[in-house]
Order: sequence, then C-alpha cells, then structure tokens
Amino acid sequence: MPLIPEEPQIHESVPGPRATPAAGRTVPTPRPVPGPGPRPAPRRPGTPGPHRGPAVTAAQRAAGDTAKPAPPAAQAPAAPQIQLIPAAADGALDAADEAVDLLLDSGRAPGDILVLTTGEQHPWAAHELSFGEASYWAQQEAGDDVFYGAADAARLGGRAVVVVAVNGGDDQAIARALPEAMTRAGALLVVCGDPQRINTLITVGV
Repeated sequence: MPLIPEEPQIHESVPGPRATPAAGRTVPTPRPVPGPGPRPAPRRPGTPGPHRGPAVTAAQRAAGDTAKPAPPAAQAPAAPQIQLIPAAADGALDAADEAVDLLLDSGRAPGDILVLTTGEQHPWAAHELSFGEASYWAQQEAGDDVFYGAADAARLGGRAVVVVAVNGGDDQAIARALPEAMTRAGALLVVCGDPQRINTLITVGV
C-alpha cells in the first residue's frame, strides 16, 4: 500500500518583541507628521467615469420632461491641518528648521514651504535682506525654494505648508500672526512654540 505523505502544517507566525529604547537614551523632540499632498483636481463634467446621473423614468420621457438635476452646492475650501510642536521661545527656530527638514525628507517640494517668525528674523531672511529687499522678495515670487519671512510682513503670499516659529513678540502680535498664517496655509500649518501660551491666544484648535 503506497504511503501518503503528510500534509505540511501552516503555523501562525508570532510577532517578536518590540524594540525598546536603550536605557539612558533621550526621547527625541516631537516631529510633525507630513501633511496631505496636493489633491487631484475634480473630474470635469462630461469626462468618462463610473458616475452616472439619475435615471429618467418612462413617465418623465413620456411627458417630455427635459429638466436637468440641480448642480451640487459649491463646497468651501477645506481648512488646513494644524500641528503644534512644543518649543520654548529660544528653541522655536530650531524646531521650525527641524520641521522643514522632515517635510523635505517626506517629499515636499521646497517651493511649497513658507517659514514665518514672530520675533527675530530667521538667519536666512536676515542674510538675504542684506542684499536688498528687491532680490529678497524676488525669491518669494520665484517660488522654487523655502521662503523665510516675518509673520507680520504684508507682502507675504500663500503656500501649501506654513511653519510658524513663535520665537518672540508680544501677545497681541502673536494673536494676529497665527490666524493670518492659517489663511496663508493651503494644506498644513505647523506652529512651533509654547503650547500653553498659544492655546490662550488663539482658538483655531492647535
């Protein structure tokens, strides 16, 4: 009588233990999660796709009803996501620079990012302004690199991601700067500063 080979048995894999940080290792500063990328443009009416309009009944056809369904109501643009990175005033610039590095590493284009300061100017902005305002603002218009500016500058434009370093300034200036920064952010607003102070100055949910 031929021998029937035993069927192989499938064993469930057991996940191994999770890696734990080494003793004495410092916990890194919280880092922002990269925000959403550009959203695809909505499909134009008339282009092929799975969506079809409501079916016309036989009664409507018999009555010669040619009325078209009302177009959907226009939707308001979505508000940007908001992330708060805890940092003291003297560490807000470093936290903002780290956030920019992470955003670039995640695939964000440099021209998508605007960095604002509520106190002292970022060293990059101070350096570029030493060559004159015309060349400084021309770099914002070019839009091909990260741009650094003062939060209260009137000539600032909008970008997909805005990073705010709350590195100084009085309460009134910060209370004005943060909502304005939110209006400039298309997809993501990252605020680096003292969470308690920020939450007492604005009510935008950070």
